[in-house]
Parts: sequence; C-alpha cells; structure tokens
Amino acid sequence: LDYETWQLVAYKSPLYEEKLVLRIIGYPGNLRIDHPLLLNIDSGRKNWNLDDITLLNNELAEDSRQAAAEFDLDILMKDLTKNRPLRLSLEGVFSELPVPPFLVKEWRSLI
Repeated sequence: LDYETWQLVAYKSPLYEEKLVLRIIGYPGNLRIDHPLLLNIDSGRKNWNLDDITLLNNELAEDSRQAAAEFDLDILMKDLTKNRPLRLSLEGVFSELPVPPFLVKEWRSLI
C-alpha cells in the first residue's frame, strides 16, 4: 500500500477479558498514529466502525513511536458469517488496506 509495510495481528487479549483484538502496526518513523481513531471496515455489502482501544494498553500508550493501534475485533467477527474480502481504512493513516478471504478465515477461527 503506497510502498508502506503494515502488519495485522489478531489475538485474544488477556487485557480485555479474552476479547479478540486487531493490532495494526506500521513501520516506525514513517507515520504516527494519533488516538483515538475509528477503523472503518467495508465488505462490499456491509460496513463496520471498530473502536480504537490502543490507549487501554499501557505499553502502546507509552510507546513514543506511535506506530501501532489496537481495535476491538469481536464486533466484526461476531457479525461475519463468511470469509469475504475486507477493506480497512484509517483516516489520515491509510485509505484502503485489503484483507484477503484466507486471512478473514484465520481471524474467524480464533472466536
């Protein structure tokens, strides 16, 4: 995406009562992510806005690089019934980050 490297990590967090969390990490030094931001997710048929929960994680809140953000992924995963491709957008950070169906399937397997 515009020659930038992004990492998407979905995991169950002990900090949030085993909720599924999506962590988005950018290459430090290229961009700072201001919080809170809503993560917009579009499936072509439906749209979701996920809450930014980054500042609830002390390690990320105190990280001066500000290159990571975390979002509550439970809402999306409970609503998805198929492994369809998704497009993520984060205002001021990236306008469209594609997520292929095989990755959506992997995320759904965590719930």
